[in-house]
Amino acid sequence: MTALLTVNNLESSYGPVMALKGVSLSVPEGSIVSVLGSNGAGKTTLMRTISGALVPRKGSVHYRGQRVDGQEPDQLVKVGIAHVPEGREVFPFMSVAENLRMGAFTRPDRSEFAADLEMVYGYFPVLAQRHDQTAGTLSGGEQQMLAIARGLMGRPSVMLLDEPSLGLSPVLVSDIFAIIRRLNQEQGLTIVLVEQNARAALTVADHGYVLETGRIVMDGPAKQLMDSDEVREFYLGRKQDSARGQRRWRRRKSWR
Repeated sequence: MTALLTVNNLESSYGPVMALKGVSLSVPEGSIVSVLGSNGAGKTTLMRTISGALVPRKGSVHYRGQRVDGQEPDQLVKVGIAHVPEGREVFPFMSVAENLRMGAFTRPDRSEFAADLEMVYGYFPVLAQRHDQTAGTLSGGEQQMLAIARGLMGRPSVMLLDEPSLGLSPVLVSDIFAIIRRLNQEQGLTIVLVEQNARAALTVADHGYVLETGRIVMDGPAKQLMDSDEVREFYLGRKQDSARGQRRWRRRKSWR
């Protein structure tokens, strides 16, 4: 499959703190690629760098064969890269409909807005019911749906989803991931999915990368990672065991 998005030897930092240390990955068109990792691994920094919110110190990001690192976020939205950030970040004092209109703000083809709105409501019928409701009064799950729907209104080719399951109940997590898979299969949407919920992420993904302390330490087909003893021990066990396992893995990597 042709790579729609590639990241090459990316380094990003916050002041003197290096958050990404030579990260490289490839996202084939039409695929779901998951990036797994614990808190502080650099997952959000990776997404922010790809989407233009951070300028890398070194390395490059290519989209459809063109180098795009260093471009402003609104320019990347226009070419087809949508970023749904961690924490949803909906506009709380605007209605659901107004949030969705903001998602289409950079589009020149306003004539297609109504059709796309109906498409979005088809995937998220609860948003149609909450059409005039203020976004800040929605539940956490509804806000996550709105954040994804707002990203879709820009008609992206690739969507960067940062921790879509964060703070949601197991039932809502299942619903969100089912919609992610449908968007990929029915709309051909390419998705880069950053998640701590490794089991849910690998269930829908085609390929996965494991990020630890700013470096890629493992990658492969999602099923292969799901069957990996290391990933099973450190990411797919019980929550408390997984946290201890991740610390052991980091120590083990430092010995090599």
